[in-house]
Amino acid sequence: MFLWRVHPLWESVDLVPAGERQSPINIRWRDSVYDPGLKPLTISYDPTTCLHVWNNGYSFLVEFEDSTDKSVIEGGPLEHNYRLKQFHFHWGAIDAWGSEHTVDSKCYPAELHLVHWNAVKFENFEDAALEENGLAVIGVFLKLGKHHKELQKLVDTLPSIKHKDTLVEFGSFDPSCLMPACPDYWTYSGSLTTPPLSESVTWIIKKQPVEVDHDQLEQFRTLLFTSEGEKEKRMVDNFRPLQPLMNRTVRSSFRHDYVLNIQAKPQPSTSQATP
Repeated sequence: MFLWRVHPLWESVDLVPAGERQSPINIRWRDSVYDPGLKPLTISYDPTTCLHVWNNGYSFLVEFEDSTDKSVIEGGPLEHNYRLKQFHFHWGAIDAWGSEHTVDSKCYPAELHLVHWNAVKFENFEDAALEENGLAVIGVFLKLGKHHKELQKLVDTLPSIKHKDTLVEFGSFDPSCLMPACPDYWTYSGSLTTPPLSESVTWIIKKQPVEVDHDQLEQFRTLLFTSEGEKEKRMVDNFRPLQPLMNRTVRSSFRHDYVLNIQAKPQPSTSQATP
């Protein structure tokens, strides 16, 4: 059974939207294009802007105060500063799948999304979410490995928000601790992966995953899609299926083997060419 076909969030949505820039996608190393013009991404988060964590019935969100430029990203493929609004995760029922994006068809057990909005062009997050260049989302893959100490602070709050629409204060947290050390990323133009599926997102997908342990992922799976008093439905497989790339290009901030192996043929020097 595929949860996205029965979850209330999707009931009134056409599952094959007409747009040509839908997300998520499978990122193919071979087809990504190195862009030397892509700048490093600069991340500046103020831990005091963290407000609370809540179960919205589809994932759990950590939300931030976003009335000023205290927690922002800039650089990379972006023309403006983008303010952090919230971050959330997508995960599977088991460790074999769960991420929304894939790399060369490889799934990860979970994916973190840090959602930012363009406060230069738009008055508020809601307007930005509907318009081109309105949002910038950083995607980070989670893979099985060692215990993640900083993530555990968040995991420890999850029993308090087991049911839909429950919320608990969660102050002073810097989500940059959930980022990989490696600065490399892919970027492409895409959409929200939940309704209304607006094609408003500049995606920035980090190449290097971060490690978490099995028990931490199991804690994600203890959450429920349902409210207290309803028949319990475990919050798992809350990811959208892959969408076609169509005629988009995925750019990379880093060189990779496929590029380095395709060398231009050496040209004869002027002295050799002169009779």
